[in-house]
Amino acid sequence: MEIRFMSIGSGSSGNCYYLGVGDYGILIDAGIPSKTIRMALKKEGIPFETICAMFVTHDHADHIKSLGVISSKANIPVYATREVHKGINNNYCITTPIDEQYVRYVEKGEKTFFRDFEITPFEVPHDGSDNVGYFIEVGGKSFCIATDLGHITDTVSYYVDQANYLVIEANYEEQMLAMGRYPEFLKVRVSGPRGHLSNQVTAKYLASHFNENLKNIWLCHLSEENNHPELAYKSVVMEMRDYGIIVGKDVQLVVLKRTTPSELYRLG
Repeated sequence: MEIRFMSIGSGSSGNCYYLGVGDYGILIDAGIPSKTIRMALKKEGIPFETICAMFVTHDHADHIKSLGVISSKANIPVYATREVHKGINNNYCITTPIDEQYVRYVEKGEKTFFRDFEITPFEVPHDGSDNVGYFIEVGGKSFCIATDLGHITDTVSYYVDQANYLVIEANYEEQMLAMGRYPEFLKVRVSGPRGHLSNQVTAKYLASHFNENLKNIWLCHLSEENNHPELAYKSVVMEMRDYGIIVGKDVQLVVLKRTTPSELYRLG
């Protein structure tokens, strides 16, 4: 079974990812305008009407802004933990609440079966009301997204290490953050255990936990202020090289753009 993946937005200005099989697909997060999502999908020949569900990682504005609008206009259910749903309802950015008929709950560590997808939310350390990554099994392949997390826990590692296809955060370059314009409290928040992953931490983890079943890595949620795509890419390439892993041969690596949709990847 072919899996289709596209990043429609990845960064603090808005996040949204598409994952599809057969004649339908799902969105993971919807923190960018619904029109932008529709246009990106249309450009790849994907009718918006084929989106059947939205799964939410956490309740920060850049991940949830358009959930209510999309859900109400397209009659799409929204899956999230109970605490995330509470956080969505209380968030200033939600001008159109999610109608109760479209609210669906997931539990961390428990599979949700949605058509061909088996989707397991897992705990990640971040400072939202509640925070999850998603481990998605479909057609004998596994897809994992781990974004917005301050450090890699044993739980995160358990799921990430099983992935054939991995979207993982590389938010900031450590020196750029330290020397940059952010106020000290924000630097502490970003680099803290419930903040974000740096290029260096992500690179070290990927290299030291690499296995041959991992085919594709996408680095996501890069900071506009404290990172650069080339820096994130080189950090992973160089660290992997030290472990004898050659990017482009042993694994494919792409840095996702913040505000520009990626190409549509056809996997498996």
